[in-house]
Amino acid sequence: MGKKINRALVFFLAFAIAGYALVQYSLFKASDAGLVAAKLQEPDFQLTPWVYVLYIHIVTAVLALVIGPFQIFQKPSKPRGRLHKRLGYVYVLSIAVSGIVGIYLSFFATGGWISGLGFFTLDVLWVATTWIGLRKIMAKDAKAHREWMLRSYALTFAGVTLRIWLAPLVMLLGDFESGYLVVAWLCWVPNLLVIEYIIRRKASKRLLPVDDSHSRPNL
Repeated sequence: MGKKINRALVFFLAFAIAGYALVQYSLFKASDAGLVAAKLQEPDFQLTPWVYVLYIHIVTAVLALVIGPFQIFQKPSKPRGRLHKRLGYVYVLSIAVSGIVGIYLSFFATGGWISGLGFFTLDVLWVATTWIGLRKIMAKDAKAHREWMLRSYALTFAGVTLRIWLAPLVMLLGDFESGYLVVAWLCWVPNLLVIEYIIRRKASKRLLPVDDSHSRPNL
């Protein structure tokens, strides 16, 4: 029951944030978004080409965000294998593009070098974990592939946790810049720690000795 709730929650949050991002940046002016509005208040800030790079980052990140749950919660089977592979390549390509342009955006992050370093580290790890996951499946190591893709999606999910944390942090700290500085790290570090705990817990369960005393005949 708990697994079904977690699965439903991941799907709901991923699609809710994806929908919010698409509505915010396609139906409304980009300047109405909190992030863009904050950037426009910075002295000497040039909206272009920054905003176009931001659009590329958002579209590709949203694509990875909505593909991820179908990949990580999909039970392996031959009929689904081809779809899984195709969606996997789209997922990897989306992250490659989004992560690379995200590195560019990190140099202009609101909050200065501390938040910039947070997002820079996130983007590097995001691309790296995804690439390692791809390399593992190319080497036919399905177990390692799944583990690295779980790490990858934990970082993809930073797009969700950023928006969950940002509003409370802004209210708590009193201004957008302070909240954004903290969320640059808080949006992904706990995600990675939680998924690492889950991966290691599953690995330790597999290593537990099997108690076969009940199956042995009494001598």
